[in-house]
Amino acid sequence: MQRRIVIIVGHPDPSPKRLCRALASSYAEGARLAGHDVHEVDVAKLNFPFLRSMDEFRHGMIAPDLKEAIEAIKHADHLLFVFPLWLGTMPALLKAFLEQVMRPGIAFAYAQDGEAGLTKSLFANCSAHIVVTMGMPAILYRLWFLGHGIAGMRHGILNFVGIRPVRQTFLGSVETATDARRRKWLDRMRSLGARAG
Repeated sequence: MQRRIVIIVGHPDPSPKRLCRALASSYAEGARLAGHDVHEVDVAKLNFPFLRSMDEFRHGMIAPDLKEAIEAIKHADHLLFVFPLWLGTMPALLKAFLEQVMRPGIAFAYAQDGEAGLTKSLFANCSAHIVVTMGMPAILYRLWFLGHGIAGMRHGILNFVGIRPVRQTFLGSVETATDARRRKWLDRMRSLGARAG
């Protein structure tokens, strides 16, 4: 079954040499070969402001650079996020992007009088996969740090707006990884893309 996939590269450094971009490219290749519709968003190449108040979050203008990404995400069946772990969580630029695109009226709606609950999720038919690269061993991040920064993204952002299931893949010790190990990661991403996983 063909799926509409949006790949979001969250590395703030626009260099094409970054592992995150190679991983995203391999996923896109596998997805396209399998017949899926793929849209790519590179956060480092977008120009948008950081939100600085609740009023901006609720009513602020959408930056022109974000409109295409927002439309793609609104119609996606599956999202892939690829980014490096910085200080235990996602880089600030990716968080700023998510604050812009996961806003009221786009990703969720506040409940009206008489409606149950406080908010209504608007992305109920979408799944996601988070792929995180890191300098430390992945097992250390999982067991010692409990993956807290990524758990916050999964539950506090993606699940909140209705995106589920959300899977995650941690790729550790990337600075010392051999070429063979990197090729294995790229092959795995190609396979994931083919099955929109």
